[in-house]
Amino acid sequence: MRHTTCNRHRLRAVRGLWAVGLLATSAAWGQFSMVPAPKCAAPRESANDVEQEYRIDAARHLYTCFPQRIYRGKLPPLLYGVMMVEVQLDAAGNVQEVSTVRKPAADEVAPWVVSLIKRAAPYPAPARFPGGVVRFTETFFVDKSGLFQAFSLTEGQR
Repeated sequence: MRHTTCNRHRLRAVRGLWAVGLLATSAAWGQFSMVPAPKCAAPRESANDVEQEYRIDAARHLYTCFPQRIYRGKLPPLLYGVMMVEVQLDAAGNVQEVSTVRKPAADEVAPWVVSLIKRAAPYPAPARFPGGVVRFTETFFVDKSGLFQAFSLTEGQR
């Protein structure tokens, strides 16, 4: 009899932990359910002709478009998601392709980051690149709050 009662208490405890985990996951999913409208004007042409320097221009443009989503200061020790993408832009700075190089552990972060990148277009025109097309990689550090930093402009981590 005692053995059955003990199992019932364990089952209740497991169900309670599962419910708490579900609520925590739901709250995190809410942060990534939509990308706000960008708040930026059309950018100027980029003067850079090196991929590493151009991606700084692109990151600055992204920060200008979504200032409310930028994590200010050093990032916390545990990040919710880290995602690396490769972005290809045409001569006008429009996004041609976004491909995932490193998928984040939190599945909801990937489509959110891709949407963020696409909604910020057009980027500074990569006029100094051959054919006006640029391909670059960027890593995104995403906090559970829905705030992020790009590797090109990161302030580091605590």
